[in-house]
Amino acid sequence: MNRMMNNIWQACIAVIFLSCFGHADIYASSADSCSTRATHSLGIELRPAWVVPTNDYFRKYGPGENIKAALSPHIKYGFQFAPDTHYGRLYPHARQGAGLSYTQFFNKTSLGHPVTLYIFQSNRLAHLSDRLSLDYEWNFGVSSGWKKFNVEWNMADGPVGSKVNAYLNLGIILNYRLSPQCTLTAGVEGSHYSNGNTHLPNSGINTLGARIGVSYLLGIPSGQQDLPPLPIPEVEKGFSYDLTVYGATRQRTCTTYIEGEPSEEEYVPGSFGVAGLNFAPMYTLSRYWRVGLSADFQYDESANISQHRVDGSYGDDIKFYRQPFKERFSAGLSVRAELTMPIFSINFGIGRNVIATGRDTSIFYQTLSLKAYVIKNAYINIGYQLRDFHLPNNLMLGVGYSFGLKR
Repeated sequence: MNRMMNNIWQACIAVIFLSCFGHADIYASSADSCSTRATHSLGIELRPAWVVPTNDYFRKYGPGENIKAALSPHIKYGFQFAPDTHYGRLYPHARQGAGLSYTQFFNKTSLGHPVTLYIFQSNRLAHLSDRLSLDYEWNFGVSSGWKKFNVEWNMADGPVGSKVNAYLNLGIILNYRLSPQCTLTAGVEGSHYSNGNTHLPNSGINTLGARIGVSYLLGIPSGQQDLPPLPIPEVEKGFSYDLTVYGATRQRTCTTYIEGEPSEEEYVPGSFGVAGLNFAPMYTLSRYWRVGLSADFQYDESANISQHRVDGSYGDDIKFYRQPFKERFSAGLSVRAELTMPIFSINFGIGRNVIATGRDTSIFYQTLSLKAYVIKNAYINIGYQLRDFHLPNNLMLGVGYSFGLKR
């Protein structure tokens, strides 16, 4: 297990612990003297899925072409803030927690059987009847136990280059209340596994599937059963300011250009460092949304390395001259939108570098980040940067603070 993916494990475990077991202390100082009571639940799910053939490994070559399906049993713990608390009034249907799953791809010699630890959050999209609702749920975590690509027995690039990979999942779910304490769920979902270019290859694995499950409340706090609906608190609109610093490592391929056009790629041995800073003035529109602009600065030790290759070097002995600093540094502007919920926020960004030199930094980029507010306005940031909506760039693992934000 490489060092960076080990750091992802540690960050996710810290977020899971603080969000699932530290919430009583973190959110006890609301202006309306809210209670710290919560309802807790346990659930089990079964998720069959189709492995989407998004790369040649699953379409043409070797054992990967026989991988068509996956099956994952899940066990989940969740909690929901009591309706007389600040967050319980703002987000009466939000539930968050942690889950554990085991995935069977029916082809152990090719991919392995990963075990995934993740955090999740769900909320209501539509009220359909007294017992039925339409919800969404996202999962984010890390999965371990992959069999990474090995050039000696795979005829083409495998989908994963590391034993540990990040896990992303989004589901749309019908939630049917069988009784006051028992709920049946069924829906559709999509999942993505990759390592954020910390190791190559990194084409990733994508699945589309279904889920069915049942959850059981572990008791309702005394007096909560007869509590009348409480009014939703007013959310203070206005500007706040997010400052995020992050770092990561990544691997890189070297592209050979012929007459200005890319010809072939080689893996560059070793890993390279990435560091960045984002400063984003954000305007609170409602209890669910913040929008704004972000000034994004990034240093990538590997940027534009292909243009500085030492002639005649190749393979394991490939060598490069050090790029000028201006080719490793970039600055851009991005439009940001953020879904705000208890504990977690999901931040989306689309931007372009305005200060950049070279092919690797003169880019149109996209970001997706999960922010876990663990101590007041301080958060852990776990994010990912893409280019052109499909090419992976690098992870964004860091910390930040929201100045002036009223949560």
